Amino acid sequence: MNRRLFLVTAAAGAGCLGAQDQASLPEPIRKLRPMLDGVKPITGEERRSRVEKARRLMSRQDLGAIVLEGGSSLFYFTGVRRAQTDRLFAWVLPAKGEPRWIVSEADAPKDNTAVPMDGAFYIWGPGDDPYPKLALALKDGGASSRVGIEERVRFAVFDGLRKQMPACEFSSADAVTAGCRMIKSPAEIALLQRANDITIECYRAAFATLRDGMTQRELSANIAAAHRALGVSGNAMAIFGKYTAYPHGSIEPQTLREGDLVLVDDGCSVEGYQSDITRTVIFGKPTARQVQVWNLERKAQDAALAAARPGASCESVDAAARKVITDAGFGPGYKVPGLPHRTGHGIGLDGHEWTYLVKGNKTPLDPGMCFSDEPTIAIYGEFGVRLEDCMYITGAGARMFTRQSPAIDQPFG
Repeated sequence: MNRRLFLVTAAAGAGCLGAQDQASLPEPIRKLRPMLDGVKPITGEERRSRVEKARRLMSRQDLGAIVLEGGSSLFYFTGVRRAQTDRLFAWVLPAKGEPRWIVSEADAPKDNTAVPMDGAFYIWGPGDDPYPKLALALKDGGASSRVGIEERVRFAVFDGLRKQMPACEFSSADAVTAGCRMIKSPAEIALLQRANDITIECYRAAFATLRDGMTQRELSANIAAAHRALGVSGNAMAIFGKYTAYPHGSIEPQTLREGDLVLVDDGCSVEGYQSDITRTVIFGKPTARQVQVWNLERKAQDAALAAARPGASCESVDAAARKVITDAGFGPGYKVPGLPHRTGHGIGLDGHEWTYLVKGNKTPLDPGMCFSDEPTIAIYGEFGVRLEDCMYITGAGARMFTRQSPAIDQPFG
């Protein structure tokens, strides 16, 4: 079964704006140019080293194999992007031997124009039950006693598999997949850095378009257009005034007015690696109350950055930021007014991924881990402030990918 399977990888990314689209954009966005020169994709050699690390972790967990469907973990190990559909498409990594692919005839190779992936493959046809093929792939790979299931595998797939292998013990594969993905390589750090650099330039241009009477949808559209002009795709949440107190935004129509806070939370993708940046800035002249709360939020973000050192627990970083906010009379805990959510999340191929800066998570920080640093102060009915920059852990402590906002009227360092 040592044959070659041809699979489709992810699209290279969004193209630049067309001439007609560009002509209708605000001038700050028309001036933007793509920022993808010199981007280096993850190499096949690095992906193979990831597979070997996964196998070492599988040995520690006493797993004979792990099963993945389409998603970020599949892309991480193989470079293959595949959406989940009604046709089973799965990848089996045994503890020893070559990987195994389970695909339908409809997804079997038609020509040699796609990116090749080595490994044995098991094709199921129209009207077939695919799960006997999946079970056979596991058994052929020597894994019939204990198998790890990746977290994005659908229950229907797991259920179909366990009916074929009733004597097998199934377990979570998180210790393997998250154990690999949480620690970023220098190549991954470089891709994350580029994604963050692009989003900052996007924000610079989009914030230059703020005007009295603008709707939040207009600002969101300008941010999306700026990302396209920079050569990537990216989405944006934009909220104004009292709606900035809602961490995940509001669908209520909003119109920008003098004295409103403006909060944007956005990111883009470079070779699959994500940015996630929030800026809160005043439109016009701030009140003393707005400045006071904004400065407190910045102090909380600084506290999390300082606490994020190798060996520190994830929950201790959350506690450091939260203490700043509660000491000022907000909260306590997750109560509002105050910080209603975790201080940060892991980031990489997913905008939110393992592991998290949250109470109860005693996972120690290691060099190569990447997180958002985003304590929020939410005051319902008044306003909210969130400052979010992403950081990576080094042997000497945490470093931001982007310069933090220095002041309420200065969103960029």
